[in-house]
Amino acid sequence: MATIAVYSLKGGVGKTTFAINLAWASACISKRRTLLWDLDPQAASSWVLSTDTQNRDAAQAIFSKDVQVRKLIQPSTVPGLDLIAADTSLRGLDHLFREMDKKKRLAKLIESLAKDYDRIVLDCPPGLTETSEQVLRAADLIVIPVIPSPLSQRAMGEVARYLVQRGGSHAPILPVYSMVDRRRSLHRKALEEQADWPAIPMASMIEQMAVRRKPLGAFAPSSPAAKEFAALWTMVERQLQTP
Repeated sequence: MATIAVYSLKGGVGKTTFAINLAWASACISKRRTLLWDLDPQAASSWVLSTDTQNRDAAQAIFSKDVQVRKLIQPSTVPGLDLIAADTSLRGLDHLFREMDKKKRLAKLIESLAKDYDRIVLDCPPGLTETSEQVLRAADLIVIPVIPSPLSQRAMGEVARYLVQRGGSHAPILPVYSMVDRRRSLHRKALEEQADWPAIPMASMIEQMAVRRKPLGAFAPSSPAAKEFAALWTMVERQLQTP
């Protein structure tokens, strides 16, 4: 079993889009037993994929041991993909982690699911917080969406520096350009400077995900963006299998 965290210091870079489409690729292309765990209190992934219309406000209770983690797992709208939905209770998660003082609580919960899943994808909230500390300890690979702009690239660099400053080993980082518009000279320059980074295009079809409440591969598998996400998933799988 491997855990892929979709994480960024910045908000608005496409983390939810990445998490949903990578989880879909895991379940539908690789036929992996896959769980998408939404840790962002905005609950965008949950809104797109959830089959449960009840607002339980129990997502934080998993971490305080008030609710068993398996009780909040639900089937998503994608066959073969399960979901742990987020809700507004996660707004207090950083405070809870500080109170608990258990640095590997998320990692231990993930470990308890190892027999049930091949891949767990974490849709993470932005920022360097107690929650992100938990995520960085639990992940086997950290996918970082980066808009081809100086501020977004700086944020990615800050994450890399932070991991180095923490010391010890950490999961590999996979930066991926997000919302790429090749008509913009700034974007083209960024792509030239990091030619080996994968790149996901800006596309109206991606915006349709929120309208249709489906991953790209479920309604537009031949679109350029869907093909890029499939290629990105192949790269993720390759990295996970590299010793």
